[in-house]
Amino acid sequence: MMKVLATDGVSEEGIACLRTCAQVDVKPALKPEELIATIGDYEALIVRSASLVTAQVIEAGKKLMLSAAPASVSIILMSMLHPTGYHRGQRPTGNTISAAEHTIG
Repeated sequence: MMKVLATDGVSEEGIACLRTCAQVDVKPALKPEELIATIGDYEALIVRSASLVTAQVIEAGKKLMLSAAPASVSIILMSMLHPTGYHRGQRPTGNTISAAEHTIG
């Protein structure tokens, strides 16, 4: 079963869905050095804007194959991805409803 690390407040509904097909650990508010020390055990990383996926994180993620960010991939250094075979994904419309609600509010 794939091991997934989720940081930065991923919704409980999303975590529950992931847990049907993966072992998911939720570790919010990891400091950069903690993320580097932890990532080696995981095949996938789900982040939001609070976690910067640096070259050091990718290098420490020996098993890492996938990272997903809900809206922006600027937090994942694209130049590091090609030589590693690492893939990243994003949901560019993931915040659409929240942004509209905020605007109306």
